[in-house]
Amino acid sequence: MAIIPELSEITTLSSSDELPVKTSRSSTARRVSLANLKDFINEDAVATDDKVVQFSAPVATGFTVTITNGPESIWLVLTPDAGYAAGTITLPAVANCANKQEILVNSTQAITTLTVSGNGATVAGAPTTMAANAFFRLKFESVLSKWYRVG
Repeated sequence: MAIIPELSEITTLSSSDELPVKTSRSSTARRVSLANLKDFINEDAVATDDKVVQFSAPVATGFTVTITNGPESIWLVLTPDAGYAAGTITLPAVANCANKQEILVNSTQAITTLTVSGNGATVAGAPTTMAANAFFRLKFESVLSKWYRVG
């Protein structure tokens, strides 16, 4: 087996290129494609959630909470004083949204009538009410300038 410094160097990689791997299930070396390694890292190995947390504590029915403008994914934590009859969540301005951007919203109290304003974008499947301790997730798709409910 060659020692790494003795190997020829390459400057361009392809997803079908392979790397040696010693697995915990075998004492022999195996190979893995860069495509499979990438999938493993993206799906299995990295369990990070890089959402920016935004807090809001509405104090009356008819409240409006505006989510911070920008391309960052946001986790909006609503902690209303009580259950309210009405509330509005305004999403980031469409000009500031990024493809695959996510908004996660949860509320510790019920909101009987909820409005989710797309702020220039369309919103598909937005909830119209929230139970106490409920949540929903939206994901932005930039070609159609549309937020889709994904959870």
